Amino acid sequence: MAASSSSSAASRLSVLLASWLVCAACLFVSGDASGAAHRVVDPEWHPATATWYGSAEGDGSDGGACGYGTLVDVVPMKARVGAVSPVLFKSGEGCGACYKVRCLDHGVCSRRAVTVIVTDECPGGVCAGGRTHFDLSGAAFGRLAVAGAGGQLRDRGEINVVFRRTACRYGGKNIAFHVNEGSTSFWLSLLVEFEDGDGDIGSMQLKQANSAQWRDMQHVWGATWSLTPGPLVGPFSVRLTTLSGKQTLTAQDVIPKNWAAKATYTSRLNFA
Repeated sequence: MAASSSSSAASRLSVLLASWLVCAACLFVSGDASGAAHRVVDPEWHPATATWYGSAEGDGSDGGACGYGTLVDVVPMKARVGAVSPVLFKSGEGCGACYKVRCLDHGVCSRRAVTVIVTDECPGGVCAGGRTHFDLSGAAFGRLAVAGAGGQLRDRGEINVVFRRTACRYGGKNIAFHVNEGSTSFWLSLLVEFEDGDGDIGSMQLKQANSAQWRDMQHVWGATWSLTPGPLVGPFSVRLTTLSGKQTLTAQDVIPKNWAAKATYTSRLNFA
């Protein structure tokens, strides 16, 4: 009788253990799937180096390799921009991503991290050879320092920093589509602006008026995507999928029938 009870208890324990392992596996898979949309926010800090360019209190170069043009000179991008090495630029698909950067010299550096937006590429020199490097605007670099020590920090040139990916926040702005100069009904080129959350773009599709077909746009350079051949008839709906979190957003009829090159059309939507 005692042996039978012991065997029964062992059997129950075995069933419970098997059930726990199955549930644990389910929790792991579920967590990985549900966490994909939030992968952009990295809780870990990683080592890198940083320099600065442009004027001491400026916004870096005008425009930059991402194609944002004069947006880098005004709020909300103003003084929060920088060029990154190819490992972060990702041939332009890293454009729009946001990072927190903090320097490590406690004698001159603030403990506060500065949030920067990728607007440009730093392809050579200290950015070459697979290095992770931030070439920040003079203003962003100076903000890494304690109050009043921005000039002293800039005098040091290259510094050691830590960084982590963070969600982009554009303060109430919605995603906008700038129709690039030279666009026609046979070649449509769009620059995407102000994506909250992931900030980057992995794929982009366009749907014409009175059509159910979504056509894949091609990544041209920076944050610019294009579609050819035409003729293309508006209004156009645009579907974005982010590179990092694979989140999708659809802006219905965001570009009107009478669209014009060099115009910007703002949606009513943004990523969470």
